[in-house]
Amino acid sequence: MSELSFPNPPLSIGGIRLRPWRETDVPAIVAACSDPLVARFIPTIRTPYTEEDARGWLESQEPNRLAGRSLVMAIADTDADAVLGAIAARVNAITLTGSVGYWLTPSARGHGYTTMALRLLCSWLFETFELGRVELTTDPENRASQRVAERCGFQKEGLLRSHLRHRHTGERRDSLMWSLLPGELVQE
Repeated sequence: MSELSFPNPPLSIGGIRLRPWRETDVPAIVAACSDPLVARFIPTIRTPYTEEDARGWLESQEPNRLAGRSLVMAIADTDADAVLGAIAARVNAITLTGSVGYWLTPSARGHGYTTMALRLLCSWLFETFELGRVELTTDPENRASQRVAERCGFQKEGLLRSHLRHRHTGERRDSLMWSLLPGELVQE
């Protein structure tokens, strides 16, 4: 697949927008990825998470985007442009399927930002790439992420046993598989 382009114009709704990451976002990335809940539920997050980790992660995003592997955007406040979280998409051009993931900063939780961002991203993915399916996995204990999936119309399909290895503990964890098909996205 060729490069994944950022939505133009940027996707926005209800006081948030999805935008490319910037070097100035590094402190916000470090703070968010140092949060115990983010580290617990995202197995690739190093613990402790450093500025060097954030810079390395940022540097890896553009080659992945240009190669058509993934598109990762900041969820930002439209007024202050402050980072509220992250949202990512992978698109498989052969199977016309996608997968999404997200995290939110502790101070941004409980305001519906993730639900708005996920709805925006999924709508754009279905329209732009004519996908037949978007997948999402959640940790079985991450009820907040599961509620976001449900509010957007994702259906729980089952348990992926021993699905992920957590980088910081070495522990293998199960995941719940969720899917969203065209026409199922809930826009409330």
